[in-house]
Amino acid sequence: MKLILNTLVCVLCAISVSCSGTKYGDPTDEETLNVKYGVTDRQRMTDTMVQSLIEAPGLGYLDHSGKKDDLRIIVMMGGVENRTVEHIDTSGITDSIRTSLLKSGRFRFVAGKQGQGEIDEQVRFQQGSGKVNPEMAKEFGKQLGADVVLYGVLRSIQKKEGGSLESLGTRTRRTDYQFVLNCENIETGELIWSDEKDITKTEKTGLFGGK
Repeated sequence: MKLILNTLVCVLCAISVSCSGTKYGDPTDEETLNVKYGVTDRQRMTDTMVQSLIEAPGLGYLDHSGKKDDLRIIVMMGGVENRTVEHIDTSGITDSIRTSLLKSGRFRFVAGKQGQGEIDEQVRFQQGSGKVNPEMAKEFGKQLGADVVLYGVLRSIQKKEGGSLESLGTRTRRTDYQFVLNCENIETGELIWSDEKDITKTEKTGLFGGK
């Protein structure tokens, strides 16, 4: 009996070891663990918005606004308001959009709120610390003026059904996401571009499939 118990323990330990572990995954793989917001949702949202904005005809006239040889559009990246019930760090969305737009070669970006704070601190240090060569110290009043500001909102609607005897305990969860991004002309206040991306995720669980 003792031999059987020891054997069983060894088998369980072997199974536990074989089932555990950590490995790297491909960040471009589709993530479908559940209906909550995930990396695939962010990628789909940002890819759609970036392509739409690059091709937007409404931004064409900004290429000829007296910027001499550099016709890139100067952008201030605003925030994306999270109106979902989930705790979502929407700075991941804005960072991805900014990075892709920079790589396109059509846009330039000025510092946002965080960057402005860092710039202010550094300029004051260069001007007032006495540690920086005066000929190399930077001054206020020479920053680029943005042409447009980008800002948006992320919303979601969640629905649940099932779990009854009629559905044999099967539960269905559905989350609908709506991401809207806007581009406004800073000088005129005109909304010159806007687009949206909708994503629907559905999850079904059986009687013993969780909550």
